[in-house]
Amino acid sequence: MRLASFLSAAAFAAALAPFSAAAQGDCPHTVGVLVELTGPAGRFGQAAAKSVELAFKEINEAGGVAGCPLAVDLRDSQSQGSVAVDQARQLVDLRRVPAIIGGIISSVSIPVLTSVTAPAGVVQISPASSSPTLTRIAQEGKANGVFFRTITSDALQGTAAAKYAMDQGLKKLAIIHVNNDFGVNMVAEFRRAYEALGGEITSITPYNQGQASYAPEATNALDGDPPALYLVAYPGDGTTIARTWISQGGAATFLLNDGMNSADFIRDVGPRNLNNAFGTSSGTTRTPSTEHFANAYAAMSGGIDPNAPAADRTYDAAAILGLAIAQAGKFEASAIRDAMRKVTGSEGEVVYAGPDGFRKALQLIKEGKPVRYVGVIGPVSFDNFGDITGPFRLWRIKDGEVTTVGQMSVDEVNAVKAKAQAR
Repeated sequence: MRLASFLSAAAFAAALAPFSAAAQGDCPHTVGVLVELTGPAGRFGQAAAKSVELAFKEINEAGGVAGCPLAVDLRDSQSQGSVAVDQARQLVDLRRVPAIIGGIISSVSIPVLTSVTAPAGVVQISPASSSPTLTRIAQEGKANGVFFRTITSDALQGTAAAKYAMDQGLKKLAIIHVNNDFGVNMVAEFRRAYEALGGEITSITPYNQGQASYAPEATNALDGDPPALYLVAYPGDGTTIARTWISQGGAATFLLNDGMNSADFIRDVGPRNLNNAFGTSSGTTRTPSTEHFANAYAAMSGGIDPNAPAADRTYDAAAILGLAIAQAGKFEASAIRDAMRKVTGSEGEVVYAGPDGFRKALQLIKEGKPVRYVGVIGPVSFDNFGDITGPFRLWRIKDGEVTTVGQMSVDEVNAVKAKAQAR
């Protein structure tokens, strides 16, 4: 399914205004955006789409990149890998885009990478796909150096969740998880760390997305009367599972993954049922970009919360990609790939989000000077496999609101990981 561009005709005409007629011959520079606008992860993709819109609008206001404004060809993966691959092929083979932002969930990003972007040498940057499989693909040389992400791997998040659970006194629990690459890997990393810390798992129950009922899964997980449930899911299915768990007598004590930080999930399960719910998310380091994004996004998102999962990281993914195109000086995949680390390198002059920050960045690039984009989530630095490291946000739900209660440093997570590996 192909969706309309973000910009109305009038807005797009305005975006072109700063550029000369001569420059417009090859304009605009169109980037593929392949996100989950519908299906179980639809809420994430809708938030992400608005973030790309905002970042590109602000880069265009600052003067655009490589002589042109940025535009998007927005596609809906429908939260399905097969649909995503088909849409990615259209973007690459027909639209000839040199870069794609997306997907959101790992079960979309992985097949797109292995079947489309890596073979074609097209840059792919995901704001929310956290599966360790993506690291392994890169380590094996199968990513062709084109994959990047602005979220930490589940290899770290599962470990952080294990420590947070123990710190909250959740020393025994059952697990229900979505049966895909994301869920399987998250649980594997969690289990390794949780048991190393002395935690007890009573059962592990996978589920398939889109089921009419999750009563059998809840019944299985309730065996042994566990005092808590670790639910690794997406808000749609997760809502049904949580309600079923509670209706069958399960304890209203939950450990949740990052994607369950959702206003819809809280509303539909019922705030009174979630006062003992805890969760982890990739953390942020507050910067001037953080404040700018919160204000600018709220003003244009049509009611989507700036704290919605994937919103902040998608803005940074779009901003980094846009600056990389400027750094490359041409709209070609290999040049953009090589520029991704250059605009986030520690040796560059710090620039922040927003039209003023982008204007400064573009001027520095024009002068041949290095820049370091420090974004909404803080400084981002890609390793050889396109991964980032960062802290983890610790949160809980209280009276219908998600409240940050702390942050776990990278060093703390690595200490737990080392303990688990030493077993």
